[in-house]
Amino acid sequence: MLRVGGKAACMACRNLVSTNMGLRFLAPLQKLHPLSRAIHHRYSGNGNPQRPPHRMAARYFTSMSRLPMRPLKPPPGSGGHGYQQQRNFWVARLAARLLKLRYILLGTAVGGGYTAKKTYEEWKEMLPDFSEYNWVIPDFVWDLSEQIDFDKLAKALPEMEEIAKLLPDLDKIGENFTFLKSLLSSETSVDPSLKATDSSTAATQDASDKQYKKSSDKEKVDQLQEELLRTQLKYQRMLERLEKENKELRKVVLQKDDKGIHQRKVKKSLIDLYSEVLDILSDYDANYNTQDHLPRVVVVGDQSAGKTSVLEMIAQARIFPRGSGEMMTRSPVKVTLSEGPHHVAMFKDSGREFDLTKEEDLAALRREIELRMRKSVKEGQTVSPETISLSVKGPGIQRMVLVDLPGVISTVTTGMASDTKETIFSMSRAYMQNPNAIILCIQDGSVDAERSIVTDLVSQMDPQGKRTIFVLTKVDLAEKNLASPSRIQQIVEGKLFPMKALGYFAVVTGKGSSAESIDSIKDYEEDFFQNSRLLRDGMLKAHQVTTKNLSLAVSDCFWKMVRESVEQQADVFKASRFNLETEWKNNYPRLRELDRNELYEKAKNEILDEVISLSQVTPQHWEAILQKKLWERVSTHVIENIYLPAAQTVDSGTFNTTVDIKLKQWTDKQLPHKALEVAWETLQEEFARFMAEYKGKDQDDIFDKLKEAVKDESIKRHKWNERAMDSLRVIQHNALEDRSITDKPQWDAAIQFMEETLQSRLKDTDSVIRDMVGPDWKQRWLNWTNRTADQHIRNETKNELERLLKLHDDHTAYLANDEVTTVRKNLEGRAVEVDPGLIKDTWHQLYRRHFLQKALAHCNLCKRGFYYYQRHFVDSELECNDVVLFWRIQRMLVITANTLRQQLTNTEVRRLEKNVKEVLDDFGEDMEKKTHLITGRRVQLAEDLKKVREIQEKLEAFIEALHKEK
Repeated sequence: MLRVGGKAACMACRNLVSTNMGLRFLAPLQKLHPLSRAIHHRYSGNGNPQRPPHRMAARYFTSMSRLPMRPLKPPPGSGGHGYQQQRNFWVARLAARLLKLRYILLGTAVGGGYTAKKTYEEWKEMLPDFSEYNWVIPDFVWDLSEQIDFDKLAKALPEMEEIAKLLPDLDKIGENFTFLKSLLSSETSVDPSLKATDSSTAATQDASDKQYKKSSDKEKVDQLQEELLRTQLKYQRMLERLEKENKELRKVVLQKDDKGIHQRKVKKSLIDLYSEVLDILSDYDANYNTQDHLPRVVVVGDQSAGKTSVLEMIAQARIFPRGSGEMMTRSPVKVTLSEGPHHVAMFKDSGREFDLTKEEDLAALRREIELRMRKSVKEGQTVSPETISLSVKGPGIQRMVLVDLPGVISTVTTGMASDTKETIFSMSRAYMQNPNAIILCIQDGSVDAERSIVTDLVSQMDPQGKRTIFVLTKVDLAEKNLASPSRIQQIVEGKLFPMKALGYFAVVTGKGSSAESIDSIKDYEEDFFQNSRLLRDGMLKAHQVTTKNLSLAVSDCFWKMVRESVEQQADVFKASRFNLETEWKNNYPRLRELDRNELYEKAKNEILDEVISLSQVTPQHWEAILQKKLWERVSTHVIENIYLPAAQTVDSGTFNTTVDIKLKQWTDKQLPHKALEVAWETLQEEFARFMAEYKGKDQDDIFDKLKEAVKDESIKRHKWNERAMDSLRVIQHNALEDRSITDKPQWDAAIQFMEETLQSRLKDTDSVIRDMVGPDWKQRWLNWTNRTADQHIRNETKNELERLLKLHDDHTAYLANDEVTTVRKNLEGRAVEVDPGLIKDTWHQLYRRHFLQKALAHCNLCKRGFYYYQRHFVDSELECNDVVLFWRIQRMLVITANTLRQQLTNTEVRRLEKNVKEVLDDFGEDMEKKTHLITGRRVQLAEDLKKVREIQEKLEAFIEALHKEK
């Protein structure tokens, strides 16, 4: 009953509220339900509160009463009874809230739908028209056209004009495509119809326009090529730097055993260990006097004799760049061959593996080898001695180390350096003179044997033939072309050439097509020898043919030479290490053994510390230096061109006018440039000063050359930001326009500045006059010196002009002609012949001294003139316009120094720091630069020790592995 009654009461309340009845009609409802009366009795304060008869209902109503509801305003005169009604009839308030919530949800749904529709329309307007690209869509899509209403879809799409606003300028794109097309058509062959169209169009243009267009196009192409080269070099340097840093970081991380990061020991093959030793030796400078007599297979031959083809057959992959008749091998290529499950290739200084079973990887490998060769060749040269190290692994490959050298040439052709032939000869001799090197001599069988050059060279280096293997290539062509096949038999038996060899082999390396695969060449080679009458007639033995037999023989010979000589070479390096360590202990006992790279890093840190110290210079120090140097630079102009001409005017008005005009001209033309020059010179001097100060603080003098080069290069690259010149000009102009001296200390400072300046000029003028007239009587008596004839004339002229100044104290700066004549006649009366020019020159210095003395006296009087200055020059006898001028100059110097200091500390010092870091990075990547800048026996000895220790350790590891394999 209670639950049903409560529900009825709630329904009644909701009906009353929904019909907008007043809340005063809800009061009688509390009498209809006993639960309402119970709640009223509990909270009205009459009697003790009692528990409602039904706990569930009481909890329900109590929890609902905690809802935040707006209190009802009690009717007037009702007292507290209205509040009780408000607390009892919460059901009505709850119903009102629920009704409001319903409207809120309805409004939100309507608004959200409208917003979603608007967003959809905006996105739909952004879609372009793809009707021009129907050819891209497959045909089966159009079969769905019956199910799609394309009319509605077309109406929904935007217009083309609206899309055009979002697209780039198509005309400019068309111009660029036309420009590219013209470039391509001018440099490459195009379709004949296009050529005819272009020629007919070009014929209608004026000759001058075509010439101008060609020149402009050529300039554009040159600019684009230069920019492309700079970008490529920049990113190539960045890539090399990142690879080097990655390699160093990886090495550091793998060596952190204390943090639980242990280096994973990878078991290297025997040939890999040996190849690492040869890599170190190839980087070893020949000036270290360490003889490299470790075995390797040296592949030599005439150009286009088939050296590269033989090497590719041994490596079982077309890995080298190929060309028809031109020199392709431009530097030595060391190829380390070893057996492995996968046929891959990898460079020594790169982590990328080239899959030799994929044609795209083979093409990428050939391009990389060609790029490395061209990069190693210096400007003006054709070949390079730098070795490119490459390792090839694959199933069935014989283990050995081969070095492919550039082909020996007989004539230097156009485009080659003049010393190319001699360079190749010396390079080949350097590799073949190793007594443990195996010489793989390649001879072209398709040409006359008398034309061979390499055979004479090999016979000179190995006259007994104890380490030479002779290989005759292109035997298939030789069999066709030679009238007497027995000539081939004479060659492979060693009877035709004067050279001797351990073995003679005949091979076929394909039909001459670069598109042939290794497998097809092998099949062709086997078929040829099986069907050749050279084998049938017994001219060739079976073990002397095919590249497979050749690779087995070379590998056996290589390992035999290695086992016989490697321990002896290890002892040689051990003895060399002992000698170097003894020399270091005797000469540099207290110094660490730092090689060139380590020394460079140390010097780099010192230089960066010095540059950081430059940013810590105090503002007061900067401003003091800038103010002093700027005044030294402009003081002569201020005195000679501004102050002296203005001070010789008749009144203060003319003085101020002259000063203002000259200051304005000076500020517009010269002053800002002078100020920036002073700031730039100050920055350079401070930078050099810090470098010199650090040099004296127990710094290593081995870095002096490097630091000087870094300083010069950084200053050379630094470009002063001159965009601040206009603002500096405005600041200086405003400072010079101000004539208001506000207090006595400023007035006294200006007088002191003026006195110091005038005294300095007076001292210089006295020195000039003394040099003109010679020593006085005191100096002549004490120093036993006399005046020259010219000095005697100058002295007499000076005395005569001084008498004139005494008579006319207010004389002007220039002598009149009659005054010059009078002085000259007076001197002639004393038997002194003098030139009018000498009189005027002497007068200039005397009047200058006289004027400066009067100006100093006037400056002393103006010390008490600040009171008159504040009263606008009431006392006309004391005019201190010159003091105001010097105050304006002084204030300009202070403001300019402050402005330049801000530019220095905020911009230029940071830019100089950046330049220094860039120079250090560039020098760090240039090994030749480091070798030139960090020199000395100490550096050389540390480099020797590092290399010899590394070689000895690698050799010992290799010998240990070699014994285990036995």
